Amino acid sequence: MADAKVIPFDEDTRARRGSPRPRGRGTTVPGPGSRKKGETGPAGPAATPLTAVRHAQDAQGDAQDGPDGPQSGPQEPSPASPEHQEAPGSPSAPPSLTGALGGLADRLLGGPWDRKVAHGLAFLRRRVTGDYEVDDFGYDEELTDQVLMSLLRPLYDQYFRVEVKGIENIPAEGGALVVSNHSGTLPMDGLMMQVAVHDHHPAGRHLRLLAADLVFMLPLVNELARKAGHTLACAEDAQLLLERGEVVGVMPEGFKGLGKPFSDRYKLQRFGRGGFVATALKTGVPIVPCSIVGAEEIYPMVGNAKTVARLLGFPYFPLTPTFPWLGPLGMVPLPTKWTIQFGEPIPTDQYTPEAADDPMLVFNLTDQVRETIQHTLYKLLVQRRSVFF
Repeated sequence: MADAKVIPFDEDTRARRGSPRPRGRGTTVPGPGSRKKGETGPAGPAATPLTAVRHAQDAQGDAQDGPDGPQSGPQEPSPASPEHQEAPGSPSAPPSLTGALGGLADRLLGGPWDRKVAHGLAFLRRRVTGDYEVDDFGYDEELTDQVLMSLLRPLYDQYFRVEVKGIENIPAEGGALVVSNHSGTLPMDGLMMQVAVHDHHPAGRHLRLLAADLVFMLPLVNELARKAGHTLACAEDAQLLLERGEVVGVMPEGFKGLGKPFSDRYKLQRFGRGGFVATALKTGVPIVPCSIVGAEEIYPMVGNAKTVARLLGFPYFPLTPTFPWLGPLGMVPLPTKWTIQFGEPIPTDQYTPEAADDPMLVFNLTDQVRETIQHTLYKLLVQRRSVFF
């Protein structure tokens, strides 16, 4: 006797649940209580499909009602329902466009983008309304931290790859006078030294540089220098800052070191008459020698157009292998590898303020500071593997 064709009662229900619907007239679908020809053993009891569905719905309703009766409010769908289950082996859902853009913004801004944007808007509001503070010298700490340091930091970290040593020799509190060599045709070394103190000192101290008169005669440079905390290189301003407990930076070589020819690189020029030592003696602050290697090669000065310098009112007009021959492109510094080392502080608090009037003491301390910086420069040059690496 041929097998009978069985048409399941719950065919539509099976289709919704993912069971394959029979296609074609020759397909036979076994019923719930049927068995194939040749199978042995009793078949399971035939369950009515509508009854099974009704029992499942009643059980789900009892679970939602709980012991205290029906629960009001929307119920979350069961995570085990077929609608909320991914097929085995199926790829996870791709991230949304908003999430992808948010992650990219976080990486670019270095933190949660929404907080960065809110912080930036608050900063702009304070700038527009004038709700910020500057000191007597024009130093704007917020602008320096948020803007100026952010602009200099890529040059410091990625371009010159500055390595800092001995930063702990700068005291955590109180005044200190940092004395450094000066070189590089343009005063990039002073700015890099400022970033080094700002970013690497454990106490987060700020370096206030003493700059030459020319810096405060240039229109835009004057404003930026004042905002960054720099002031005129005079004894009165330096003494006032040191008495307030600031870290002051000075480069006694001045333009003699900044504009020296490339053949004299890493050879310290004269330190003047030791005015910085006299200021340190009057205030009793320690003197911290600082040696910078790498700045000498950023603009190799092979010549000096003195006539052009006199016409422009500059102390020198540099001629380098790229400037002025390549125009503005020649002003791009070479990517040398820098090392900034802060030496052990030289104390001055054992002297009385009247010792600043002793020329022999001032000369001896000046020579001691100069020799310490020069010796450290030679030592760093011996340890350096390459100018660029």
